[in-house]
Amino acid sequence: MSKKKKVFLSFLVVVAALAYFNPHRNNAGAQGWRNASREPVGLAPDPAMTSEAVIQVYTARAYSWRGYFGVHPWIAVKPTNAEAFTVYEVIGWRLRWGEDVVSIRERPADARWFGNAPELLADMRGKGVDAIIRKIDTAARSYPYTDQYSVYPGPNSNTFIAHVARQVPELKIDLPPTAIGKDYLGPSLFAKAPSGTGYQFNLGGLFGIMASVKEGLEFNILGLTFGVNPFDPAIKLPGIGRIGPDRKLDYKPQAKTANTKPEKLIAEKPL
Repeated sequence: MSKKKKVFLSFLVVVAALAYFNPHRNNAGAQGWRNASREPVGLAPDPAMTSEAVIQVYTARAYSWRGYFGVHPWIAVKPTNAEAFTVYEVIGWRLRWGEDVVSIRERPADARWFGNAPELLADMRGKGVDAIIRKIDTAARSYPYTDQYSVYPGPNSNTFIAHVARQVPELKIDLPPTAIGKDYLGPSLFAKAPSGTGYQFNLGGLFGIMASVKEGLEFNILGLTFGVNPFDPAIKLPGIGRIGPDRKLDYKPQAKTANTKPEKLIAEKPL
């Protein structure tokens, strides 16, 4: 075995060990997907009790072995006076059923992802949010990889959320280093950072660099992210994720919106 291969394998072993012994790893694959919990965890408001518009962005450890390294993300929206959340996400399994990978459907915003509890990345409510929801819907439907899915290095569910975030800079999402695929740019080499507050260079989701006000400084090596954020203090490591104080969410409670008819999104795609 060549020296380069030995170094590469040693690198992967170290990353795998860090991921496996990570105390925050929340992998529930042993339950089996049929029995794994999809129950809400209490991070989202009850639509029946909340008239204002809401946008929330979540990630949760991926199902099975993927959860050792990465997360699955989604965006949940509720227009003013809507009676349920609509969730936007990419699910690779849909390709087996002859569907495109983008799923747009009503479901609980903060449900566990096959047993794994979600983490809240963004929370927006009240005035002006309905307009942002419309932009999210348009961006989701413009995703260019609807017939493709690759766990590594992308395009995948994290590529999708990064695509939507770039089209909707109001979200200002800082995707975690465990969001493998977020840096996949397809044939492009340069793009805005997903938060819209900086820029990135990347080669096929495998090698690159990002600098932004929201994400800080990130290096992408073989699809794995290392970085530091001096603005929202944190160290970023592959497998482990973000190490630092709790995230700063921009949400501030607004006065309840007057009763109006809920907005209807374009026809939903069932899972």
